Amino acid sequence: MKIYRNFIRAIAVVTAISSITACSNFLDEEDESNFTTDTYFTTAAHAESAVNGAYEPLISITNSGFGGGTWMMLEFATGLANTSLGQATNIYLVKDLINNSDNGYGNSFWTGYYSGISRANLAIEKIPEINMDEALKQKYLAEAKFFRAYYYFGLVRMFGNIPIITNSVDLGSEQLYPEQSSPEAVYDLIVSDLTEAESAGLAWRVPSGRVSLGAVKTLLADVYLTMAGYPLQKTENYALAAAKAKEVIDSDQFALFDTYDELHDPATKNTGEYIFMTQFAAGIQSGNWQPGILPYNLGISAYSAQTGGIFSTNAFVDSYEAGDKRAEEKQFYFTSYSLEADRSSSVNLGAPYIFKHFDIEANEGSAQSDLNWCLYRYADVLLMYAEAANEAEGGPSTEAYDAVNLVRDRAELVGLTGLSQDAFRDAVRIERIHELSFENKTWYDMVRWRKAYNTETNILEDFVGHNFSYLPNKALTARELLFPIPTSEMQNNPNLVQNTGY
Repeated sequence: MKIYRNFIRAIAVVTAISSITACSNFLDEEDESNFTTDTYFTTAAHAESAVNGAYEPLISITNSGFGGGTWMMLEFATGLANTSLGQATNIYLVKDLINNSDNGYGNSFWTGYYSGISRANLAIEKIPEINMDEALKQKYLAEAKFFRAYYYFGLVRMFGNIPIITNSVDLGSEQLYPEQSSPEAVYDLIVSDLTEAESAGLAWRVPSGRVSLGAVKTLLADVYLTMAGYPLQKTENYALAAAKAKEVIDSDQFALFDTYDELHDPATKNTGEYIFMTQFAAGIQSGNWQPGILPYNLGISAYSAQTGGIFSTNAFVDSYEAGDKRAEEKQFYFTSYSLEADRSSSVNLGAPYIFKHFDIEANEGSAQSDLNWCLYRYADVLLMYAEAANEAEGGPSTEAYDAVNLVRDRAELVGLTGLSQDAFRDAVRIERIHELSFENKTWYDMVRWRKAYNTETNILEDFVGHNFSYLPNKALTARELLFPIPTSEMQNNPNLVQNTGY
């Protein structure tokens, strides 16, 4: 735990120093520290500091308050989320299918992820020049390459044709106004970075939460699986995705938690089911999404802000199979809770709020969350493997059944058996939607499948033409397969071409 908290402090310090340095560039005639990118990188500590900076953009994505939260963009785009937050314009632009390039959430993803790429680029460029232990140098370079791949993976799925920047950029750089590259070119860079990171000698697990071999292989499995679907349709990559996910499974380093309570218990961070997480620590860098998942001003929490920012539609929770433990009260969702003023009294929340992200201790006492935000967990890997193996092998194998049924067993559901390839494909996809709900996975899946989930019929139907349950008279179109490039980026870079329909 001490190592973990020191890591959080290091990220917080790097962020603070970055902010102070940025201000001093404008306020001082001369930089008193006299550091430049050419003179700073001289020790192993500088290498670590540079890589720590690449972690920081993960934190701001989960910020939630009366403006909603950037992470919510990917949930409202599924049609499975609702809100009682009236003033959050960005939510309604996405939720009601009237999105445009002024959406602040899209801008935050774009600027945050490119900031992470910039920091990774600087580390990749400068760390090789440092005289330091070679094994440690390769570890830091692997972390930087992981993050460059992670951020590009998010950007290419959200925005499509995006600029590739692989060097540090200043006002004299040729890449100051970069042109867009094809998704295939972006994926080539992603795969290259991750395969290089794989061979750097990382440990399968890192208790502090730093990038591990498990995280690298899991991300690579996800990348291969996505490349096998739309828009690239490189179906040969199903076998690569299955093989990479199987490596994670066969490592015996990860296992499903016994209960769903462990998914939101701070004591389990970076252990068991968790493969990679955004790191938080109460009192240092507290988990910052709690206000957004609380019902609006019903007085159930120690947090002063309780915004009603996001909760599940009733139709989605009702779509879980009869007897599915995940849909039971205070498993994945909750519909009532005790009052902050009197814990012996409860209030009906009026909707199914998200319990899998709910920090009980923070809400009932400290208002300082010690939860991490999960980016990858073992259930995701099991379902990736089942889906990819079914496609690669022309039907479900015993191992594919075993993988998906581990997830179903925990939900107290009967295991899948005796299905055709098509039926198994749909069953695993629906299992992903139910298991990984509100974890920023479902919209990405919808896009690579070109399918959307009909909660009333329990079937997957074509993405284009699908109606959200609360918008029966307005269907998804091809434009919703991407988000718009932010207005500020279009204005700043004349070489960018906006996505069709925006």
